[in-house]
Amino acid sequence: MTTTPKKIDTILSHIGINHDEATGSLISPIHFSTTYQHPEFGKSTGFDYTRTKNPTRATLEEALAAIEAGNFAIATSSGMSAIVLALEIFPVGSKIVASRDLYGGSFRWFNDQQKRGIYSFDYVVTEAEMLAAITPETDVVYIETPTNPLMIEVDIEKVAKKAHENGAKVIVDNTFYTPIYQQPLVLGADIVVHSATKYLSGHNDVLAGAVIVKDETLYEKLIYNLNTTGPVLSPFDSYLVMRGLKTLSLRMKRATENASKIADFLAHNAAVKEVLFTGRGGMISFKVVDESRIPAIINGLSVITFAESLGGVESLITYPTTQTHADIPADVRASYGLTDDLLRLSIGIEDADDLIQDLANALKG
Repeated sequence: MTTTPKKIDTILSHIGINHDEATGSLISPIHFSTTYQHPEFGKSTGFDYTRTKNPTRATLEEALAAIEAGNFAIATSSGMSAIVLALEIFPVGSKIVASRDLYGGSFRWFNDQQKRGIYSFDYVVTEAEMLAAITPETDVVYIETPTNPLMIEVDIEKVAKKAHENGAKVIVDNTFYTPIYQQPLVLGADIVVHSATKYLSGHNDVLAGAVIVKDETLYEKLIYNLNTTGPVLSPFDSYLVMRGLKTLSLRMKRATENASKIADFLAHNAAVKEVLFTGRGGMISFKVVDESRIPAIINGLSVITFAESLGGVESLITYPTTQTHADIPADVRASYGLTDDLLRLSIGIEDADDLIQDLANALKG
C-alpha cells in the first residue's frame, strides 16, 4: 500500500501517535529509565543507555526530521548546545562566513573560538556581502535568516548554491521562522539548528535545541559527538517539546496576524522612527525617536512582559543592548545598525487590540 506524504499540520498534530504498541497510548509515553535490559547476551532492543538513545527523545527526533524535511534529527539540551554540536563536527582551522547580526550567545561562543584559534570568522551583514565572502577557502557558511534582531533576510537557495560550488557546508538557524515559514534543507542548506526553547516549544517552560540534517555522513559525525559529550534532551523535556509542537502552526499563524497589525501601528506612531518586520512570524524590532525614554516605555507596559527569550504564547519585549546582545561590544553593534534605541518584540497569541493599546499607552509618554 502506498502512503501519501503528510502535510506539516498533520505531522505536527499526530506527533507521538502509534508509537506505543504495547498499550496504544495516544500520547507518547515518557521513558525515564537511564538504562535498558538486554533480551539476552549479544542482543539489544535498540536502546542501551539513555545518553545514546531514549525512546521519548527518539519520537521527538522523528518529528523534528519530518517537519524540516530532513532524514535525521538530534534533540539537544539547549539552542546553544545545538549550535556548538553542529559546528564542532568541522575541524580546527575551519574558516566560517557568518551573519554579522546574530544572537548574542552565538557571537559569544564564536568570538571565544576565534580567540582560541579554533575557528576563524568572517562576518557579513547583507546577502550580497555573504555571497562575495564565500571563496574556495570557506569551509562553513552560518546563516541566521531573518537575523536577530535586525530581521535581515538572505536567499538560502542562492547562498547554498555558491557555498556548495566552493566546497562549503551551510548551517541555518531557523529559530525565527520555523519550518512553518521556511525549510532550509529544501532550499539547499546542509544543517538546520533551532533553539527549540522558542517557537517549537512555544510555552516558555522548556530549554531545548535541535539539529536536523539529510546527509547520513553528517548525522554520524553529529551523533558521535553527541554521545561523546552528552548534551542530550531529557525525556520529560522531550515530551514538553512534542506537546508544544502540536500547536506550532496555529501559534505561528496567530503570531503573524498579531505582529502584522502591531507593525502597522508602530509604523504610524510618532514615538517610533523605524520598524523592522519581515511580514512573517511574530518578531518585530523597532527604533524609538527618544532613546532616553526606553526605561519608561518598558516600565509602562502591562500586557507585554519585559523578559528575555521569544517565541512563546505570551508577548515579550527585550532590550538587546542590556539583555540578549550585551556580549557584543557596543561599537560592533553600532557598526551594523544594532543601536541603543532598538527594542525587540516577540508577539504572542493575545488579542491584538490589547497589545496595541498597551504599546500606545507606553509610547505616548
